[in-house]
Amino acid sequence: MADAATLTAGAPRRGRLSLTPLIDVIFLLLMFFMLASTFERAVEFDLALAGTEGAPAELRPLFLQVGPDSLALNGEAAALDALPAALAAAGAEPDAPVLVALAAGVDAQRLVDVLAALRVTGHPARVLR
Repeated sequence: MADAATLTAGAPRRGRLSLTPLIDVIFLLLMFFMLASTFERAVEFDLALAGTEGAPAELRPLFLQVGPDSLALNGEAAALDALPAALAAAGAEPDAPVLVALAAGVDAQRLVDVLAALRVTGHPARVLR
């Protein structure tokens, strides 16, 4: 029988695995993602739920129903790109609040698009629950 010392003498020894290159790669990836990302907010919307802040009594609010593919201002169909014109045609005061009601299936991007269009007109928006 062969001795254990003679068996290991001819076999190549395996060195210890160094973690330094792995740590270097992780550090470089961390630096890349930190420098490649942006840390600023593109657009901020002030959301206020209806009923949290009262509108002046003399201003009549407008009611905007938002569906996944449709908009209705005071019960009449409107297009998103023509929303400022529809608000003007409704004879609304410039500071009249717009109550926004969301139908089932409306995603967040659709709500952001509607709020962006309302922001251009200057009407404060109140989102109904």
